[in-house]
Amino acid sequence: MIKTVNRVLLGLAGLILVVVGGAVLATGLGVSVPSWWPFDGKHDVLLSKADRTRWRDEGWWWPTVIAVLAVLVVLALWWLLAQLRRGRLAEVLVDSGDGEGALLRGKALEGVLGDEAEALDGVSDAKATLTGRRTAPRARLRLLMEPHATPGLVLRGVSEGAVAHARTSAGLEELPAEVRMKAVKHRAERVN
Repeated sequence: MIKTVNRVLLGLAGLILVVVGGAVLATGLGVSVPSWWPFDGKHDVLLSKADRTRWRDEGWWWPTVIAVLAVLVVLALWWLLAQLRRGRLAEVLVDSGDGEGALLRGKALEGVLGDEAEALDGVSDAKATLTGRRTAPRARLRLLMEPHATPGLVLRGVSEGAVAHARTSAGLEELPAEVRMKAVKHRAERVN
């Protein structure tokens, strides 16, 4: 999600800058522009003093400017916080029984979850991701199912096998898991 938002925002900002910059450059080089374009000559300014001060005396102007700026600040803060938030869990706190605890690398647990889920009959590929807090992790599994797989059996195998083993080995009371299944694309079988 974050990568998509970043790409869309950067793409829009780049597109706006290229269009406005190209239009100003074209006008400066003497290319004719539409009548509504505010900059229409080599020695003209983009915004005249009259254009810059036209709306100051209107009652709606300053509340609108403040509201737009407030929305931009909120969006910028949301974007900044989204950048700082980790999508994956780096480590899981394991209760070792001595009051100290131990740290288990999140990638190690993800690897074991994925490998054990992939070993099930009917699963072609499995990817696991840990999210949440290190004291209360959540698992997300994406399974690529073969054509002959039975989703109910695979789901039971994942919950009673991979997720249960991960929960027990990490000493967690619970490990909520979200499993997403997708079928492998294959050609239709021909019957003779």
